[in-house]
Amino acid sequence: MMETGRRPEHARKPKLEALLQELNDLLAESEGKVMERFKQPDHPVVFIMGCARSGTTLLLQYLAATGAFSYPSNLIARFYNAPYIGARIQQMLTDSEYDFGGELTGGNTYVSGDFSSCLGKTKGLLSPSEFWYFWRRFVPPQEIQSYAEDALGTLDMRSFVAEIAALESVRGLPVLMKGLYLNWNIEFLSQLFDKAVFIHIHRHPLYNMHSLLRARAQFFGREDAWYSFKPPEYANLCRLSVDEQLAGQVYYTNRAIQEGMAGLAPERRLVIDYESLCAEPEQVFAALAEKLAAQGYSANAPSAASADLHSSCGLEVPAKRVDMLVEAYRQLSGETLELL
Repeated sequence: MMETGRRPEHARKPKLEALLQELNDLLAESEGKVMERFKQPDHPVVFIMGCARSGTTLLLQYLAATGAFSYPSNLIARFYNAPYIGARIQQMLTDSEYDFGGELTGGNTYVSGDFSSCLGKTKGLLSPSEFWYFWRRFVPPQEIQSYAEDALGTLDMRSFVAEIAALESVRGLPVLMKGLYLNWNIEFLSQLFDKAVFIHIHRHPLYNMHSLLRARAQFFGREDAWYSFKPPEYANLCRLSVDEQLAGQVYYTNRAIQEGMAGLAPERRLVIDYESLCAEPEQVFAALAEKLAAQGYSANAPSAASADLHSSCGLEVPAKRVDMLVEAYRQLSGETLELL
């Protein structure tokens, strides 16, 4: 998904990787026995789709903080081969209903006050995770993040669906998660579930490109290293300038998601923009609740659906560089971008 050459602070920790592999290998057989009880989730699964650096993490954090959804937390994500067992362990450690004299659960809640993250990573036991290790368990990573139909047909997606159904069963709430791993195969992902809602969050292209540029520098220490998923057009984009690569990544990714979403039933698709999420998050929740209601589920938010979200729309590059980004995007899309 990302190139090698990460800066040290973003490098994987070998001891942690080995420990997690050992634990997950030990638990995998037990998880498999549990999965025999599950087939389909009872409620719609909510998948967040979008280009990297478009606000997918903020949307995940906000919706998780409403209390209306089950979601893969940083703790559950550690159990990528056994997320149901991980969810039950989390329940034992953090749910007051399973507490005994406050031994474990004091203060272990995820609330809407902190929506900070670093390149999609959140801090805290119960903060939402991107859950990529879980996705890679079922969909092997490849350089170009678009899977051919014959390759998809070989995947064990029955177990994938069963794991999500099991995760739902722990709290009895719809499962919310990122789906960027299959941005280019939305129709395939949709067909796996009896009920689902796909949210496409998109961001003003200039600010999306700017954020991707910063992510390259932050993650790799240089601008010429590709950050995040690669569209099918990568073979041509990689020969172009950095600004043209950024324009292509945003344009082609969003175009693919739009095409994939177009084939879904109205109650299965929701399109929002990052700027509106920050300005009126409660309206986003209300729109999602309507889609869920159309599929027979009434979504109630125990925590207030309103929140104070800060839009990151500053540009930290010279005006000449902004002009180059705007021109690169215009060459691809025919659209002239204006500053917010």
